[in-house]
Amino acid sequence: MADEVLKLLLEGEALDKAQIATILNRSEAEIEAEFAALKKKGILLGWRPILHPAALAEGEGVHALIEVKITPERDGGFDRIAERIARFSEVETCYLMSGAYDLVVIVHGKTLHSVANFVAARLSSIEGVLSTATHFMLKVYKEQGHMFERDQQDPDKLSVSP
Repeated sequence: MADEVLKLLLEGEALDKAQIATILNRSEAEIEAEFAALKKKGILLGWRPILHPAALAEGEGVHALIEVKITPERDGGFDRIAERIARFSEVETCYLMSGAYDLVVIVHGKTLHSVANFVAARLSSIEGVLSTATHFMLKVYKEQGHMFERDQQDPDKLSVSP
């Protein structure tokens, strides 16, 4: 049943426990118990809404994806440095990667300058960080399985057809 509950949570709209119980033909108490079990196992960590970036007011900040190459430590590998980086308040996500770089770090800042300053002053200066490459996110097309609609075409712009 845990897989069914998780599937509904991940693919569905905002459903309350009564709606999930109805869809799965289970009691609300069973669904409540499954939620508690998922939380206890550390599978269900919390809830996070998906916000449409274009609907937010201008000046809400910028996001950047940063590729980080690091030197693994004896007896600790990448973990100690990765955990140190993940603790920064600017860091939203931090993954160990295979390939050309070791970590991918997604950060949020108020401005391009604040993100650049974070990378230069705080991230790059950590012992064991060999290099960084920062990529600023310009536009979101899809996030967490949700497609974002294209902006309506400017009515003053003529449509072009091939």
